[in-house]
Amino acid sequence: MSEEMTFEQMLNETFKTIHTGEVVEGSVISVKPDEIVLNIGYKADGIITANEYSNESNRDLTTVVNVGDKMEAKVLKVNDGDGQVVLTYKRLAQDKGNKRLEEAFNNKEVLKAKVVKVLDGGLSVSFEDTKVFIPASLVSDTFERDLNKYLDQEIEFVITEFNPRRRRIIGDRKVLVKEKNEALRKELFEKIHVGDTVEGVVKNITEFGAFIDLGGLDGLLHISEMSWGHVESPRKILKVGDTVSVLIKDINGNKVALSMKFPDKNPWINAGEKYAVGSEVTGKVARMTDFGAFIELEPGIDALLHVSQISHEHIAKPSDVLKTGEEVTAKVVDFDEAEKKISLSVKALLPEPEVKEDEAAGKDDTSAEETPAEESTEE
Repeated sequence: MSEEMTFEQMLNETFKTIHTGEVVEGSVISVKPDEIVLNIGYKADGIITANEYSNESNRDLTTVVNVGDKMEAKVLKVNDGDGQVVLTYKRLAQDKGNKRLEEAFNNKEVLKAKVVKVLDGGLSVSFEDTKVFIPASLVSDTFERDLNKYLDQEIEFVITEFNPRRRRIIGDRKVLVKEKNEALRKELFEKIHVGDTVEGVVKNITEFGAFIDLGGLDGLLHISEMSWGHVESPRKILKVGDTVSVLIKDINGNKVALSMKFPDKNPWINAGEKYAVGSEVTGKVARMTDFGAFIELEPGIDALLHVSQISHEHIAKPSDVLKTGEEVTAKVVDFDEAEKKISLSVKALLPEPEVKEDEAAGKDDTSAEETPAEESTEE
């Protein structure tokens, strides 16, 4: 056997040996948009492609590393067929991320990560290059139909299931939201009292009212408490996300009733002066019944225009001559502050109808005819 070493043997003696799955450290000697070349102290350089750098598509690698940077990577192939070593940064990061997530799972640690994708069934967050799935049912303490608002947002969560082999790493945000809201709810109940004015955000709207988030506690604003006037639908005056000032009307256990009918805005405070008997007023027809029409003089004050007070002529029902929304000018003929009732008359502003000559003559003839009869009866 020759004592002289071959060139290949000298290379093997000069450079270290590496194996598939091994973690190596190297220095960046070249970087392109889709490839990083590392000097790893081996006879061949290591290559990290864009796909093996991260899961993010179309990432320009020149924006994340520079020549001279030190990097760790995992060996995928010692020889790719062209004499180069295939490395992966992504999978090494995932291994580290999995280990970190396992620790967090065992310790029930609260983690924070960015939402990278909104899926049909929930959210995908990236924690140290490892994907965590948060089901829609575990995103919040209330059902949220649209999760797109969470995209690109950093959220907190805990790991409730960790099984990387089956690719099941499940996060839970709901439990944290509930804990936070419970603490806020307790704090809020200690501060609020009936009669207080507070600010809240419209969280949900129904046909009967709206739920207002007071900061961890939801209060009910019933449709009848939204205005001193008539409200046809809550959705016509409120929308989700609106910030509103509300009055604490009642507290019953964990339930809070709210109102937007502030006492100082009560339209009946000065109604006695504005709508005194004999005043001429103008309002709009709000609704009608067979016996009369209700005229809205201002939000919260409706007055009755009885069918008999619409005209000197006989009218069967108000809808024969009036339409909802029509403006009406009338005279106040009665004001009852205790009962909060106002009666109007349009007829009182109209001139008395003239008596026709033939009608007057008819009446005279009737009188003349009746007189002889009465006289003969007396005889």
